[in-house]
Amino acid sequence: MSQEEVLVNWQEIIETTELMDLVVFNDDFNTFEHVIETLIKVCRHTSEQAEQCTWIIHHKGKCTVKTGAFDFLKPMRDAICEAGIDAKIL
Repeated sequence: MSQEEVLVNWQEIIETTELMDLVVFNDDFNTFEHVIETLIKVCRHTSEQAEQCTWIIHHKGKCTVKTGAFDFLKPMRDAICEAGIDAKIL
């Protein structure tokens, strides 16, 4: 397989994989600590990433916490929702 064929194959893979966003929404029920702990556990965020996302959620009403293919994001979305936090794949 030539280098050109490899480049074309990778380009086809990238173009056919639709990237989506896992978005977490603000609410009046969950504590900062709960959201931070959930993002660390479910999304494998560092504590700094989780805290920054939580502040964005608080101030802007939502934050994209992960980007990827739907099949990659769905288990994370489900786990976040099971923790009582509103999340959607957009």
